[in-house]
Amino acid sequence: MSKTTRATQTLAKGGVSFTVHSYDYDPGAERVGLQAAEALGEDPSRVLKTLMAEVDGKPVCCIVPSDREVSMKKLAAAFGGKSANMMKPADAERLTGYHVGGISPFGQKKVVPTAIEEAALVETQVYINGGQRGLQVRLHPKDAQTALKAIAAPLIA
Repeated sequence: MSKTTRATQTLAKGGVSFTVHSYDYDPGAERVGLQAAEALGEDPSRVLKTLMAEVDGKPVCCIVPSDREVSMKKLAAAFGGKSANMMKPADAERLTGYHVGGISPFGQKKVVPTAIEEAALVETQVYINGGQRGLQVRLHPKDAQTALKAIAAPLIA
């Protein structure tokens, strides 16, 4: 597995301090984020999942703890919209240039507005997908927020 992806290149180019961690990705896992947390031996609240959604028909990215669910109402509100829904996997792959299970918020083909769950910002370190199935980057959540120009908002149900 290559540890150099568009995500890691984007972080390095931006001067963001991070470490790369690989694990055995289970394509049959019911919840990919929880499987990653278990494989890394980390609390699921520190392993964040990257979700692609649409608010009022426009693409957005949201980053939340892997053991929590996104509230569509809160997601829409975070972006000043009326409604939100999850993006279809094929659309998410086309927009980001990554495969489902390996979608990173960093280095996506098209930059879209991003929100990070505000509760994640209290952690000292978090894991976020590194742009490949079975690859996570560990970094300070505020560094991730800054690199992504992400808004912090309450996003979880």
